[in-house]
Amino acid sequence: MRFSAATTAGRFLPQRLALRAKPLLGRIDAVLFTADERGEASRMSLIAFSIRIVSAVIAFVSQVLMARWMGSFEYGIFVVVWVTMVIVGNLACLGFHTSIIRFIPEYRERNMLAELRGIVLTSRLFVMVVSTAIAGLGALGVWLLSPFIENYYVVPFILGLICMPMIAMSDLLQGLARANSWALFALAPTYLVRPVLILALMVLMLLVGFAPDARTAIFASIAATYATTLGQLIGITARIGKKIPAGPRKLHFAQWFLVSLPIFLVEGFFFLLTNADVLMVGAYMNPNDVAVYFATVKTLALVHFVYFAVKAGVAQRYAQFTHGEPEKLAAFARETVSWTFWPSLLMALLVLVLGEPMLSLFGPEFVAGYPLLFLLVFGVVARAAVGPCESLLTMSGNQNICAAVYAMTLALNIGLNLVLIPLFGLWGAAMATAFAMIFEAGALSFTVWRRLGIVMVIFVAAKGAA
Repeated sequence: MRFSAATTAGRFLPQRLALRAKPLLGRIDAVLFTADERGEASRMSLIAFSIRIVSAVIAFVSQVLMARWMGSFEYGIFVVVWVTMVIVGNLACLGFHTSIIRFIPEYRERNMLAELRGIVLTSRLFVMVVSTAIAGLGALGVWLLSPFIENYYVVPFILGLICMPMIAMSDLLQGLARANSWALFALAPTYLVRPVLILALMVLMLLVGFAPDARTAIFASIAATYATTLGQLIGITARIGKKIPAGPRKLHFAQWFLVSLPIFLVEGFFFLLTNADVLMVGAYMNPNDVAVYFATVKTLALVHFVYFAVKAGVAQRYAQFTHGEPEKLAAFARETVSWTFWPSLLMALLVLVLGEPMLSLFGPEFVAGYPLLFLLVFGVVARAAVGPCESLLTMSGNQNICAAVYAMTLALNIGLNLVLIPLFGLWGAAMATAFAMIFEAGALSFTVWRRLGIVMVIFVAAKGAA
């Protein structure tokens, strides 16, 4: 016997109130229990959104505590190093963490079990080897270039590179889990377990006498990242072993690599675009300014999470509908725009109302970032207004043009940062980011319309869906 929100309301609420609530509760039942593709995508997006909301709270609390413990200067150093490691770790997957979301549903639909076994094994080995090589070369590069790098960054960067391969492997495992619609295995390790473990280890290290500085925070991050990723690897490997019967493997590495490479460019440009402002502020300004800007961006992260949650839930359905179901693909794509926009708009308004007291928790100097929220929020809402266009293009085989759009957007962002940060400081970084995100949203929406004939703009898409 299955729980039903609509039935329960009919039993316990007055008839008039139950009748009014029935349409909404019926939608909740559909999201929770419908067994079709739309229901599964809705559930995964809902789980992803819930995890990201909890993650936002955890991340915000942990960042506040770290900023309080370390002070803005050491916290700024940690931010630059950690953001760089997350970016490089994501890039070290060379697109495999996303391309498997496209290949695994395809192989499963066509019962190509040998290819399925092949890509599951090959993707993990490839990412481990490539990321380890990049980490080694990166450490050598930092050591050779140390005379030209601020001395307070050298040791933290070398330490950070130790955990970079595990960050890359975690991204790959997240892709494997998303391809199988295992939302908890995909998101919980990275967004719930790892930040809690970093915070717990940081507390432990401070209690035993470690200095409250960036090096201590990076040591805690290394231990937490290894523990979390290895646990995720064991769990996902066990689940895959139960789902895919043992048998021969077929490897099509050249095909997988050729598809993954443009996706690598898309993901790389997107990740750089998302974090370029923090890195550019780090290049031009001191760690104190980096700390203020990063705290401001973290406060706005609650709005970003809606977009990422929907993207996590719908990518594999885009891939499935691409194979011979154009009407379903168009209808579903338009619907996902509403899933992204309205919650993002609500979250944006909430962040603007509560932003100043939230930033004050980091310390009194961090309140200087509050006015920047009013500018940055325009870019975030613009991205939400066109939905996950990037995922639709990637999953439908249009990753090359998507990469070109992100290359142009990244070039615009970096160019604006180079010009505006020296002139306006943190305001320049905020302006560059907002303008670039607005351009990105418009360019992606236009590309989807020209390539697929699907209009992904909030009010137009809602009208088409109706």
